[in-house]
Amino acid sequence: MALDVAKIKTRLESEKLRLLDEIEQLQAAGRPSDERRDGSPFGKREEEATESQELERRLALERSIKEQLAALENALGKINGGTYGKCESCGKPIEPARLEAIPQARRCLRCKTLESKNAKIR
Repeated sequence: MALDVAKIKTRLESEKLRLLDEIEQLQAAGRPSDERRDGSPFGKREEEATESQELERRLALERSIKEQLAALENALGKINGGTYGKCESCGKPIEPARLEAIPQARRCLRCKTLESKNAKIR
């Protein structure tokens, strides 16, 4: 199975645009509102707790998206630099099927498996 790097690059760029749009939407939704909820017997404390939970959830989601963006940027940089598809651990080619499934993969399946096993031991 031959690897179509141009096709993968297009997929990575499309995903990057989608994630950037998602971050923009999250940030827009997170801007403070002048509206206040009325009718709660607990008043402002309940409202602040809810807003705090929403902020934590939004920030965690935003952090996850930024990590995904960094991985995409790394893969795009490798494509542009001519090193795409090489394992960062052993330097051998990453399996084309793995790159088709996970275009931003940084390690071959063997090295990724070893990395996962080592992480579980710690």
